[in-house]
Amino acid sequence: MQCLLVSDLHYALKQYDWTAQVARYFDLVIIAGDHLDISGHVDGRAQTIVILEYLKLLQGRTRLIVSSGNHDLDSRNAEGEKVARWLQRARQAGVATDGDSLLIDQTLFTVCPWWDGPRSRAAVDSQLARDAARDKARWVWIYHAPPSDSPTSWTGERFAGDTDLVAWIEAHRPDIVVTGHIHQSPFCKNGSWVDRIGVTWVFNAGRQIGPTPAHIVFDPDRGEALWFSLAGAETLRLDQPLVRPVAELTRLPDWLSPEAV
Repeated sequence: MQCLLVSDLHYALKQYDWTAQVARYFDLVIIAGDHLDISGHVDGRAQTIVILEYLKLLQGRTRLIVSSGNHDLDSRNAEGEKVARWLQRARQAGVATDGDSLLIDQTLFTVCPWWDGPRSRAAVDSQLARDAARDKARWVWIYHAPPSDSPTSWTGERFAGDTDLVAWIEAHRPDIVVTGHIHQSPFCKNGSWVDRIGVTWVFNAGRQIGPTPAHIVFDPDRGEALWFSLAGAETLRLDQPLVRPVAELTRLPDWLSPEAV
């Protein structure tokens, strides 16, 4: 099962265009939060309308999973905690989003929302505990923030990850956690696009300029992951210990050739 991971597109419509263009080459596309840009010039409500159309387009070409990030929060729950209520409208188009679980070929994907307080955090805790009890061969979490004290959350000056995520990983031992949020981690010294916590692989593709987003292709069945960015391309085996630096790719896959894109 070929999966494409992107994150932190922040209303970069050319990067959404690229993602939609290559979507047909994948069994699953994951966008791990921060679809909107709260610092942008376009009104947030207008951004949600445009992004929802892109999500419908993507869902028409492949399976799609999207989670919320801190830029996506547009409403408040009864306790006053911020939530991304607009993303729930994507579910009407068949998109798996915050709070959903999707079983594909015995791989369970758990889509976690960005949480803003004790109630929404408790909902994530319950969601993970519920899915831990389900029958599955593999378990993948979509969670916008990377774990704390991980090179995937290193800003170049400090770790800016999620401490609760570390505890949840240690408690439930998922196979893979895909994240985003910290844009520069893969590009700065002592940072990385990949980490391993116990048996759990953690991915963060990072964010880059230009029409092509930094992205990760991973295949849980074949046991490999590949990272592509303006900095180069790297690959690793998921059935082997993490060794840095990972090997550089010698060629691009067919779906990234000029003819394919």
